[in-house]
Amino acid sequence: MASYEWHPCSRNYVMEREGAEMVAAPAATHPLKAITVTEMKKADRKGAGTPPTSKPAPKPSAFVDPLSMADPLSVSLDFDGSDPLSMMMKEGSAPITGGKSSRSGSVKKSDSDTHNADDGLGDSFEPWSFKKAAILAKYTTSEKLSITTSFLSTSDQERVVIKTQSQAQAGSVSDKVKNRLEQLDDFEEGSVKEMLNLSQQDYVKRIEELNQALITAWDNDHRVKALKIAIQCSKLLVDVSVIPFYPSKFVLVTDILDTFGRLVYERLLDKAQTSLPGTSRPHRLSANFTAEEVPEAAKETCRNWFFKIASIRELIPRLYVEAALIKCYKFLTTGEYTEALERLTMMTRGVGDPLVAVYLRCYLCRIGILVAPRFKNHVPTCFEDFIATFHLVQGECVQNTLAIQKVEMPRYLSLFCPGLDFILQCLAHQASEEVLNQTLERCRTGCNNALMINSIMSAFQPQYIAQRAITFTEMIRECEDTGLPKHTLYRTFGLCLVVAQTPEDQQLSVLNEVWKVVVKLKNPADYISCAEVWIEYVVKHFGKRELSTILGDIIKHMTPDRAYEDFYPQLQSVITKILAHQHDFSLLFSLEKFLPFVDMFQKEAIKVEVCKNIFESFSKHQTTPINDPVVINAMMFLGKIMHDSVDALTLEDEKRVVGNLLCSFVRQVHFGRDFEQQLSFYVESRSYFSNLDMVLIALVHSVNNLSIETRKILKGNHSRKTAAFVRACAAYSFITIPSLQSVFFQLQLYLISGQVALLNQCYSQADAFFKALISLIPDLPKTLDVADSKSRTSEPFLVDFLYNFISTLLVTPDNPDSGVMYLLRGLLNVLQDYVWDPASDNRILLYTRVLAMLSAACQEAYLYSIDKVDSNDSMYGCDPKFVSELKAIANTVIGEILSHLKTISTPEYGKRQSTLVVEVISVLMSSADLSQASMANLVTQLWGLAQKHGQADTKTLKKLQVYAKSRGSSGVPGFQALLPKLTVN
Repeated sequence: MASYEWHPCSRNYVMEREGAEMVAAPAATHPLKAITVTEMKKADRKGAGTPPTSKPAPKPSAFVDPLSMADPLSVSLDFDGSDPLSMMMKEGSAPITGGKSSRSGSVKKSDSDTHNADDGLGDSFEPWSFKKAAILAKYTTSEKLSITTSFLSTSDQERVVIKTQSQAQAGSVSDKVKNRLEQLDDFEEGSVKEMLNLSQQDYVKRIEELNQALITAWDNDHRVKALKIAIQCSKLLVDVSVIPFYPSKFVLVTDILDTFGRLVYERLLDKAQTSLPGTSRPHRLSANFTAEEVPEAAKETCRNWFFKIASIRELIPRLYVEAALIKCYKFLTTGEYTEALERLTMMTRGVGDPLVAVYLRCYLCRIGILVAPRFKNHVPTCFEDFIATFHLVQGECVQNTLAIQKVEMPRYLSLFCPGLDFILQCLAHQASEEVLNQTLERCRTGCNNALMINSIMSAFQPQYIAQRAITFTEMIRECEDTGLPKHTLYRTFGLCLVVAQTPEDQQLSVLNEVWKVVVKLKNPADYISCAEVWIEYVVKHFGKRELSTILGDIIKHMTPDRAYEDFYPQLQSVITKILAHQHDFSLLFSLEKFLPFVDMFQKEAIKVEVCKNIFESFSKHQTTPINDPVVINAMMFLGKIMHDSVDALTLEDEKRVVGNLLCSFVRQVHFGRDFEQQLSFYVESRSYFSNLDMVLIALVHSVNNLSIETRKILKGNHSRKTAAFVRACAAYSFITIPSLQSVFFQLQLYLISGQVALLNQCYSQADAFFKALISLIPDLPKTLDVADSKSRTSEPFLVDFLYNFISTLLVTPDNPDSGVMYLLRGLLNVLQDYVWDPASDNRILLYTRVLAMLSAACQEAYLYSIDKVDSNDSMYGCDPKFVSELKAIANTVIGEILSHLKTISTPEYGKRQSTLVVEVISVLMSSADLSQASMANLVTQLWGLAQKHGQADTKTLKKLQVYAKSRGSSGVPGFQALLPKLTVN
């Protein structure tokens, strides 16, 4: 193509704006309102029949505000009625039964592991399953254990299977019953073997094998074998040869008994729901069936199970196995639970060992709360029997056992805790304050022991305990601390008080009474276990003086021999509880002992976590700006600790967390109209947090905002002092930006800072920012990292960024010493040398924007301007020399565009070339003077080129035609003559 001389068109922006305004019209309906459609039925073609009738329109879908927090799914359910899962739950309320595979104990949870609102227990009752892991972890032993069984030996198992098969051949029912009773007798008369010298790990493994053996026997229809395993397991709970392990053994064995009880119940349920004799229709029981609905055959099977259990000779196995099957009484008679629970509770009085007895009562309470949660008559009896027999711990038999095993009395008494705690939990659940009064009175008269008081405080509602705070301090002071040290009681007592409201007149008395004991504790572990609980009580109910005193006392106890190094979790808990209740950071940092307390965290990772907790609390609760120097200095000190923990190996997520916390703090510091002090704070922050890009970016933005605030106050009329201040702000940004690692952020901040400097009439500073920006473009990486470790080209970012920059250059006044549009010339030079993607036309798209900007620069009055800033329209006033310079630049740009179009002129680039040409035409139509022959010829040539390969976007071309007609009808020179040449093929 030949060279074409560029001529800008003359534009009147005011008239164009007025002509483009749309006439407002009232709206008849809301554009987001739901549409209701009514479907009309057509009449019969033959004319016979009913006239057209309308059927009800479907329910309109709910309009969901996309900015609301409402869940659109829940809103739609309001129109449907209910969700499908809820309907399925309602339809599937009948008991579900299955085959052998569904009864596998290794998959299905036992009844003791589940609680729900239908149990009548509510969410406040902590189920046994939540306690098991803690018990197994706490009560361990290094002693050798033994296990008595006949099912872990291959030969024994084979013998049992053979006997079962021979008995299956018995002819009559009476023979079968006789044979089964003989099997039980055979078991009790010495068919078992004892495995000795087992470690705890081996013992647990053997118990698990027994559980699996029970399930396997059941699935193979060896019911008597399964019963024998249950009996043998329950016999293990008679053995107290390794006392420290007994609570854990109780957990393991009762899990097997729970499995056995569930298997029997499901077997009876299957039996009760099989087809009735003479019919093919299955007999289905209702969800809450009664004994009257159960067929006689199922009842007979149930009685047979209880007859087997009644034949067990030893008391403890018989009690455990019957308790495991107590739910099966539902098949026999209504209300049998209550009688059976009371009967079994009375039978526990025959157990002489107090430890064995308390766990047996615990199991009865555990089973009872599941099968009959509203029946509790047996629970007070269990508690009363425990108190009545508690003196047996001092008996000769127990003392001899402890002496042989070398177990001290405190450790022995601690073994009672899980069982006693659960009994009292059942007693206290939904109980009135009167029950607590009776329990306390019985404790005073019968068992004023630390173990009992601790369990009472753990079981009853904390509010009941808090209302009697003075009473409990007296009881703790006077009780026997055998079994549990008093610091454990004070810890439990504190846990109750921090979640309830202590009467105001008792708060100080209780604290003084407790703390005078706690402060005397010499063992750091004992001391900190109490202090970490009571610190929350202090911070909730008292002020600065008491809190500082407690913190100082903790430091005093934890400092000797660097004891704090062993209790970092507890010390962290202290900080967390203080931050949870104290949100006045001026008060917090004015505490003399708070920062020394933080200094006790010598391990860097822990100290950083503590600092993050403080910053998170500050970010969440500090809603007003701060200028308190005490708070600022303290937060800067803690922030420096976080900042210094970041190094080259730190994960990006961790850097982001620390950076966000520091940025939140920086933004909260505000000194009002004292802008110089504000700038000094930002300077100090830069020196403290120089390694985190996120913080430096926030600081640059904050300083730029400071310049804008200064301009707002002065309305752009700077004095010598304020002009110096905004120049100082610009210097801050100019120095800070190169410290960033990311070139992308550097470019963005150079542009923003340059724009801010221009707003404040800092011309040389703005020039410096823009020059730095242009010189940085070649260093821009070719790819950007995005999510999921993927990358994409950086050219789209660069193009969008430069569009903004070119628009800014329009109002940037030229430096008289550097020539016309020297910044634009420099940009074009950089773009010419920049290595572009060969498959993209981004460089040409930028050139089109340069042409539009040059056209705007030739106008007498610019489209936009900056207040108090004289742009080139004021400086040059459309001077012919100035316009001539701009034309020269534009001619060069047009030459580059045409050269590029030649490189993509082959047919395979037809679509690409056509799209680019249409873009150039649209720019020329809006910015060039088409009354000039060179410009009209250029547009005509380009119009033909766009359709050369038949791949032009005809819709866009037609829109350009419409635009040309509109401009021509408005009297714009050149368009009328051009229209006949703009045809669409």
